[in-house]
Parts: sequence; structure tokens; C-alpha cells
Amino acid sequence: MSKTVADFIWERISAWGIKRIFGFPGDGINGLMGSLDRAGDQFDYIRVRHEEMSAFMASGHAKFTGEVGVCIATSGPGALHLLAGLYDARMDHMPVVALVGQQSSSALGSAYQQEVDLTTVFHDVSNYVQAITNPAQVRHVVDRAFRIAKAERAVCTIIVPSDIQLKEAVESPPRKHGNNYSSAAQTNAHPLPRDQDIEAAAQLLNEGERVAVLAGAGALHATDEIIELCDRLGCGVAKALLGKAALPDDLPFVTGCIGLLGTRASWEMMNECDTLLMIGTTFPYSEFLPKDGQARAVQIDLDPRNVGIRYPTEINLIGDSAETLSRLLPLLKRKEDRSWREKIEQAVADWWEDVETKAMKDADPINPQRVYSELSPKLPANSILCGDSGSHTNWYARNIKMQRGMMASLSGKLASMGSGVPYAIAAKMAYPDRPVIAMVGDGAMQMNGNSELVTVKQYWQRWENPTFIVVVLNNHDLNQVTWEQRVLVGDPKFPAAQNVTEFPYARYAELLGFTGIRVDHPDDIAGAWDAAFAAERPVVLEFITDPDVPPLPPHITLKQALTYMEALVHMDPDQGGIIKQTAKQFFAKPGSDDQTDK
Repeated sequence: MSKTVADFIWERISAWGIKRIFGFPGDGINGLMGSLDRAGDQFDYIRVRHEEMSAFMASGHAKFTGEVGVCIATSGPGALHLLAGLYDARMDHMPVVALVGQQSSSALGSAYQQEVDLTTVFHDVSNYVQAITNPAQVRHVVDRAFRIAKAERAVCTIIVPSDIQLKEAVESPPRKHGNNYSSAAQTNAHPLPRDQDIEAAAQLLNEGERVAVLAGAGALHATDEIIELCDRLGCGVAKALLGKAALPDDLPFVTGCIGLLGTRASWEMMNECDTLLMIGTTFPYSEFLPKDGQARAVQIDLDPRNVGIRYPTEINLIGDSAETLSRLLPLLKRKEDRSWREKIEQAVADWWEDVETKAMKDADPINPQRVYSELSPKLPANSILCGDSGSHTNWYARNIKMQRGMMASLSGKLASMGSGVPYAIAAKMAYPDRPVIAMVGDGAMQMNGNSELVTVKQYWQRWENPTFIVVVLNNHDLNQVTWEQRVLVGDPKFPAAQNVTEFPYARYAELLGFTGIRVDHPDDIAGAWDAAFAAERPVVLEFITDPDVPPLPPHITLKQALTYMEALVHMDPDQGGIIKQTAKQFFAKPGSDDQTDK
């Protein structure tokens, strides 16, 4: 049998060092799937339950490994299902290549079954999208897609009509006008800031009296450099959500996350600083940064398009964060006045005491904050944490103390529900020897988490370390939506839209052959975590939590307070519970025995 276009596609993808493919089959990619089977153990093919999950897994794979993530889907609806996961990768600047099928080239333009203009559909999400219509294109298109994805940290899409997949491969096109000869040589953009820009940035930072640092995902590999910088400048560092693992939280000058899900210590530092250094972040909420004109600012990023878009920076350093900081450090002068640093450290200490106090307040039946506070000290140092999108993300952001060596991520800019479990599967496939924890709400679990547990069932016995824990906060409410509706627009909860149907998550896990643990009493939280980490198979850990515990932002504006009160005036169905729990959280004082529990 002669080598087909599909065979050559996989051969070329292998030349780019790709070992794992996430996907779901279909007749539009029959040729590609048959050739993938013929490739044998050259690739680890992970079959998901839904194409969207394969794109989320490819994005998660890229985030946790730094490699290009690859997903494959059939034509028509299968290809369309990829979009949410691909937008997750695009918005968080992750390298992903999507390989999608298409109807036979002879049928295109005839309104054929499942015919979709995929080039147009994938144009916005992709930095490069190309349909292969001639076997002589394959080498060039595959090479270019992977080169652009890697170099630009972007999504690229290759579309292959079903009939083209089966044609005879052309590995080296004829040497004539119009043909190209490409290579699979690895290339990475490596910009370097100019010496004069480094010097100017150092002077600006040296002149600042109250320096604040904001670290994002681009700072994940610059931990040592940031610690040294903070020591010299006597400053503190806040973390964007995707940068939560950039620095361990046991450092007294790390103020934790920033934004609506952030800490009061981060809010206060940004409000009082006179100098701001942003490292590898496009954190979107400018209202949590210093006031316009309050601080002089320096930004470090790999991509020029990311600088100066959230705060008016004076100096932009385009380059790798660790390398740029290592060049900057020798020019920084140690600040002898440590009063600013001492103030930050006191705010951090007060914050962690406040977090613990709030977590231990009674709720009906379980305070969700306590679930995370009791998890934090039990986490192994090599854990990988995978968040989702919901009110539980607040408690992940605030109550988990990251240790050095941990990895953590979630859907950042897209903030998509349903990303937690596929991220966790991708993380476990990449690091089968490390404990992985997915943290999701009951809404996300019913959206797609339950079905992807079947994917876990298919693969878990190959994992060297069986610790794979899916934490489900079961509060029977699309809780983040509910709170946003109350606080942002002043409307009460809409039960028909926001109530979540009861589902036996722990019992379902047992049906799959996993360990299922259901907890409905706060005194059982610690023991449940111990049991989950000791289990020799995947675990679904279901906590029955109180939806009325408010995810209070670090700073409450007058408008937010007024719209919240308006929701209560409109007779929110959970009015009694939310008034009680809001009072407990708002008036909680470390070490006090106030009356709000009664």
C-alpha cells in the first residue's frame, strides 16, 4: 500500500516532536484515523467523550508542558465543537494545532451534508488556518502550522477534506514554480530588550519608594528572579490567577491573587504603590491596578502587543521574563528603608488570619471556604491543581497556599465552565507520577465533567500514581452566576435558570469503579481529604456546601453594595440565608467570638 496523505501528515507531525493527540473519531477523518492506527505507538491517542474536551485538553497540555497541544475532530459538527477549547488556548496564548476533517473536495460548494465553511469558521480563533486541497501542500502546511503555533503561542488549524486524506502522498513536491520545500526545524522567538531599556527600567524602579509587582503566567519560570528582585526593592508581589503558581504563598511579601477573586492585601498594595512592575501578564481588570497616573510602570512580556494595554507603562521590556530579570537585577539598588515591605507583610499576615477566620464560620451545611482551607496544608508539594469557572474559583484563588514545585492552571481569559476535568486529564497524561486535583462546581460537573469521568475510567490504570481527585462543590446552584446577578445588576436569584438538579456524584463515581466520598458535615472535611489522598484509584470527593456564603471581593464599591441590597429588596428566594452568611463573612474578626454564628 502506498503512503497516503494522511500517513504523511502524521509522519510530519511526528517530526515536530508531538507524542500525544486528543480527539474523537468521525467519517470526515476516517483516512486520518486509519493512518493514526497504522502509526502504532508513535502517538498516544486519547479518545475523549466530546470534541470540545479534546480542545480543552490540548490547551491544558500546552499550559502544563510548554509543548504544542494537538486535537483532532471530524468535519461539520465535530469541528465546530472544538471552538470553545480553542478559544481558551487563543485567549491564554497557548500553542495548539487543530486537525479537522472536511467533506470531499468534490462536494464543496454544493450545500452537502455537514458541509461548513471551516476556513471562515476557524479564521478568528487561528493565527494560521489552511485547507489542504493538493497533496503537494501537506509538507508546507503542517510545518507552517506547527512553526507558527510554537513561535507565536497561538492556535493554528489544518483542514483536510476526506478524499484528499486518501490520495497518494507527495513528500517532495516537483521542483517547479509555485511549490515550496519546508522543514520541521524547531524555531522559537527570542526577543531581547535593549541595554538602554534595561538601564532605564532599573533607574525607574530604583527611584520608586513603594514598588509593587504583578506576576502572571509569563512569570511561572522566573520564581527565583522575582524573589531576588523583591528582596532588593523591598516590595511585594501580587499574582494574576494564571500566575498563582509563580511564587509560593509562604513568602511573607506575596499578597496572593488580585482582582475580584483576589485578596485585600493585593488591593491595598496596588492602591498605595508609586511604582508598578508587571511581569508576563495581561490581567484584564484595570480597576484593581493603581489609579491612572498614580504609579510609574514597567512591563515585561514576550509579545509587544501585550504591553501598555492595561496601564500606561513608561518602559516596556520585550523578552523572556527570567532572562530579562536576570539582566535587570545587577542594576537594582537595595532599598534600605523597609517600611513599605513591612507594611505589605503585615497586610499579608492579617489577610491569611482573616481567610482562616472566615473559612471556619458555620454554614448550612458546609462553608465552601473551609473545604479549601483544610485541603491546603494536605497538598503534596508536587501537586497539579486544575480549576474551573464558578464561585469555587474564589476559594481556590484565596484559600489555597501554593507551595514551590506545584503547578496550577484554569481557563483564564475565556473563564469557561467545564474546563477543570479535561485540564486535569491532560495534566495526568503528561505527568502520570504526580497527584492531580480538579476543582469544579456541580454545574460544570453536569455540563461535561460527569461524561469525562468515563475518559478517566478508560485510562487511569496506566498512571504510575493513581491520585486523581475530582472535588465537586455541590450547592445545587449556578452560584457564580447567581452572585453576579445580585451584585452586578441588582436582580434576585432566578431559580428556574440557576438551580442545579440533584445528582449523586459520589455514587456515580463508584459505578465507574472509582472511590466516591460524600461529605455533608464540616467535621468530616479533613478526614475526607486524607482518605482521598490515600485512595489507590481515582476519587470523586463531593462536598455539600452552602450557596449563600458570599464570594466577597477584596473591596466593595458603593454601587455593588446598592445593587446587592436591591436584589434583597426584590425578595431573593435565598434572602434569609444570604443575609445571615453575608453578616458572618463581613463582620468576621480573627480571634473574636462574635454573635453572627447564632
